[in-house]
Amino acid sequence: MASHRSPRVIGRIRHAINALLTDDTDRTPAGDDVPDMLGVFGATLLAANQATPDVESDLRAVADAYDRQDLKLAVLPTLLLVSDSTRTTAFSEVGRPLRLDQVAALQDEVHRAVRDRPPPAEVIARIRDIRVAPPRFRTATTIIGHTILTLGFGLVLNPTLTALPAYIVLGAIVGTIVVFGSRLATLSLILPVVTAFLVTLLTAHLLTPWIGEDPLRIVAPPLASFLPGLALTIAAVELTRGQIIAGASRLVYGGARLVLLAFGVYAGMIATGQLPADEDAASLGAWAPWVGIVLTGIGYALWSSAPKGALPWVIAALAVAHGAQLLGNLVTGPELSGFLGALVVAPFARLAGRFPSAPPAIVLTICGFWILVPGALGFIGVTEAASHSSDAVATLFTTAITIIAIAIGMLVGSGLTRDLSAVRRAWKAPRPDA
Repeated sequence: MASHRSPRVIGRIRHAINALLTDDTDRTPAGDDVPDMLGVFGATLLAANQATPDVESDLRAVADAYDRQDLKLAVLPTLLLVSDSTRTTAFSEVGRPLRLDQVAALQDEVHRAVRDRPPPAEVIARIRDIRVAPPRFRTATTIIGHTILTLGFGLVLNPTLTALPAYIVLGAIVGTIVVFGSRLATLSLILPVVTAFLVTLLTAHLLTPWIGEDPLRIVAPPLASFLPGLALTIAAVELTRGQIIAGASRLVYGGARLVLLAFGVYAGMIATGQLPADEDAASLGAWAPWVGIVLTGIGYALWSSAPKGALPWVIAALAVAHGAQLLGNLVTGPELSGFLGALVVAPFARLAGRFPSAPPAIVLTICGFWILVPGALGFIGVTEAASHSSDAVATLFTTAITIIAIAIGMLVGSGLTRDLSAVRRAWKAPRPDA
């Protein structure tokens, strides 16, 4: 009996000795999971409305932290390819865009991965938890947030006293449609068209007789959550940075979104038999847009579920971008005013992100660029073109110039921020003895 057990015992002893003698630093049991981790990371970063060069930069930092410089990355707006010496894996981004709280949590996870190098499987699980995390606010609060957002955006875009009740009514209706309509797979595909059509019908039949001004200026603010201003801006940034495929595809998407919204509005005008009027209502004072900025920040924080403690910083980012844009309007005119507005967003977001109470810089950057409204101008221009308005060409030209100006301002602001950070690190670095 003992003779049969001895080989088994000796084998176990050898296995234990080999395990003790093996250096843990030479074993990388989780190394094969790093490409999958980068794929999940990248697909989620794309859902956070980040430009493809920024996504690739974050992924490269994570790969370097895990000593996987051999991995090759190809990033497109909805697709990510991760390649090593043996395989190439594709990861697609087909989910809903992330809310602000999810964007903040994702950026924290990027910093944690670079700093602490947790196991890739743990990182993947945490990212998936972020994707399915419920919003901070209940449905009713979210709809109220959209109502406040519409009112604030309306005060920035078209601050007239007679339009305020229309903003409140239409903002609540559109918020309700978006919250419940996006849960239906078929309806969510045509939700921009249906919503624009219904908003136009309500405006033409119920609100225009009481308002007495251009209905297009009333329709745009309630549709703010559909406007692709951020997508158009990111597209211009990617094109100017040489990302031709990503920039062109995102530009086509933004343009198609504008056309869908304009089609819904134009269909509504055909159904009602009313075309936009040329009457201009008296504008409120210069204080109205600043009140609109505060309301936009509150509404956006509720609608997009901003992280805890982010509200003051969101309002500050909107105010800085809007103030710089107003200053640029005085210096260069309205077409190029977006340059100065975008120029200050990146430095402000990076500076504010250093405070413990502030959200990550990307959250403030998204908020800052959201208020620069190229999407609203493009929507009005496309709709005017559909209705054969004489102002359509001028509005579309202004939109194109504004988008390019914002993109260049963003590039210059981001570049200056990186250069100043590099100079500061070099200044603080220990100098070798002479």
